[in-house]
Amino acid sequence: MTTDPLRLGIAGLGTVGVGVLKILRDQADLIAARAGRPVTVTAVSARNRDTDRGVAIDGFDWEDDPVVLAARDDIDLFVELMGGADGPAKAATEAAIAAGKDVVTANKAMLAHNGHALAEAAEAAGRVIRFEAAVAGGIPVIKALTEGLAANRIERVMGVMNGTCNYILTRMQATEQGYNALFDEAAKLGYLEADPNLDVGGIDAGHKLSLLAAIAYGTRVDFDNVELEGIQAVTLEDIRQAADMGYRIKLLGVAQMSGRGLEQRMQPCLVPAASPLGQLEGGTNMVVIEGDAVGQIVLRGAGAGAGPTASAVLGDVIDIARGFRVSTFGQPAADLRKARPARAAVPAPYYVRLSLLDKPGALAKVATVLGDNGISIDRMRQYDHAATTAPVLIVTHRTTRSALDEAVAGMAETGVVQGDPVVLRIEEV
Repeated sequence: MTTDPLRLGIAGLGTVGVGVLKILRDQADLIAARAGRPVTVTAVSARNRDTDRGVAIDGFDWEDDPVVLAARDDIDLFVELMGGADGPAKAATEAAIAAGKDVVTANKAMLAHNGHALAEAAEAAGRVIRFEAAVAGGIPVIKALTEGLAANRIERVMGVMNGTCNYILTRMQATEQGYNALFDEAAKLGYLEADPNLDVGGIDAGHKLSLLAAIAYGTRVDFDNVELEGIQAVTLEDIRQAADMGYRIKLLGVAQMSGRGLEQRMQPCLVPAASPLGQLEGGTNMVVIEGDAVGQIVLRGAGAGAGPTASAVLGDVIDIARGFRVSTFGQPAADLRKARPARAAVPAPYYVRLSLLDKPGALAKVATVLGDNGISIDRMRQYDHAATTAPVLIVTHRTTRSALDEAVAGMAETGVVQGDPVVLRIEEV
């Protein structure tokens, strides 16, 4: 094994990039001891050279163009921390691979949209792409799936993978404030992306789920077939009533393979309040992996931030410095098959909140529609009603979403349901 330094070129000096530089500065001896060789930075690139980042960069060469940086002869490893599905991040990653460099990235959007093609290019060139930091911040979930659990048939991967959404939902319960107030609070704290829909619309977390599913099931990344539903429609009433029945609401990602195909969904779900996912507070992330041999593994930790994400980046860097190499998605990209997508194929209980007109027989009509669609009621509660309507909460026995959608359409024709029912899956964890 060589003792020559592993020379890095880092593109992107935002929160994560600066975090990487600080750890390299503060832990140089520790990293060298664990990597078996020094890890150094040759050159960097960012949008603005003159920004005060709180860490010195004058000891590194500067490149205005990350594509030029990626192809430099005096770097061994390109570290992409710019973000974005396409544009400079993708172009620079392709340039690095073409120039014979390995790549470490934190860019889940780029990999969710272009990961298979990039993996094929890297592996054809004898290079590796590592992306631990792209999913769940400091939690080593990629390493867990590709290495520690490699002998397991993965039965289900699920988790809370967006700290901003978890912050909003847990604060709604703790403060009795509605979604809009907590959205504004999260924005003031800097928790939201420049495009907030990436967070609250489930897109950011959906990117991460698609990457985990590809590793878990040996399939090509298929973000386009992730069922996405954000948290914007979750009301304080739903938070309260879920709690009253022993549940908490989470933006939950679930991937599992059934006889129908690969199910990938990122949507608000109810989970038991006493479960590990139910007890997850604030901006923390959690990933639960279920394997046929190992059973259930729960990984919990910081899902974002300079330190945790930089830690994940450097974990990948150190592996490459050690000479450890693994296919991007755990097995050769050429062997990954395209999965047949399945839409909510696995049955589950559901939470249904209705506003019924205060008329005789209204509830009986709803129960009839459910029964006609093969759906039985597990529990039902009626709350204090307004002048003309009565809020009703139903928890069904296990059913499919398609059957429930048919029932909801049938309820609209009864003339006793006011507004659109709220339907949330209850995930059994």
